[in-house]
Amino acid sequence: MPLSTSVGTGSVVHVRHTPVGHRFVYPIAFVRVPLSVWPTLSVPLLGVDRPNLFSLRRADHGARDGGDLAAWLSGVLRTHGLDAVADGEAVLQTFPRLLGYVFNPVSFWFCHDAQGQLRAVLAEVNNTFGERHTYVVAHPDHRPIASTDVFEVAKVFHVSPFFPVSGVYRFRFDLSQKRSAVSIDYFENGQPQLSTRLTGRLAPLGGRALAGWAMRFPFMTFGVMWRIHVQALKLWRKRVPFFRKPEPPLERISS
Repeated sequence: MPLSTSVGTGSVVHVRHTPVGHRFVYPIAFVRVPLSVWPTLSVPLLGVDRPNLFSLRRADHGARDGGDLAAWLSGVLRTHGLDAVADGEAVLQTFPRLLGYVFNPVSFWFCHDAQGQLRAVLAEVNNTFGERHTYVVAHPDHRPIASTDVFEVAKVFHVSPFFPVSGVYRFRFDLSQKRSAVSIDYFENGQPQLSTRLTGRLAPLGGRALAGWAMRFPFMTFGVMWRIHVQALKLWRKRVPFFRKPEPPLERISS
């Protein structure tokens, strides 16, 4: 069945393997919201395209123009030959804005078929330079995605100045109504460079859950950017090689 509206709390783990070891773990909280409920979503403390303690904005996703996300999503799926199979619910997993601010390193669109099976995932990646790129993840034969499946896509977008824009990402998705686990492993020349895990336990999305989140993680969305720079400073002090930022790819979507 497709994933339901929920709030998740968990952690993100980064493990760098080379040229020096480096590891950090931070708490995270996120929401999952099916695209079909956006127009009618009514949850205390959460606004859709309007101010609230937490908010979701159409302009933060898709084409970033505030336009119809369903139309954008349909166009992406059609371009990649997935519209006939990913014809069911699309569910966004993301950090919402807190007091109007958010930086989302990555958000995910989980795209299901009419029977509720996961068929494709769109990973929306943002960097600290205000650039964005979307990776489309699916089987070549478009069969349903299982929790044990591993998907490889070429890295074409600059994220960290401590890695080049080369190599591949390997994605894995283990999703349920009660749990989310996403793995993103970065390889270059067949060797592991970085392992990332985003995990969380899920609860129904409601005002009480959001209030609890705000009390437990009052500065989480503000802290994302701060933590990125703190970790960058630590890598610089470890003398990890620095790579200049290239121009972003001409195409903002790849697979």
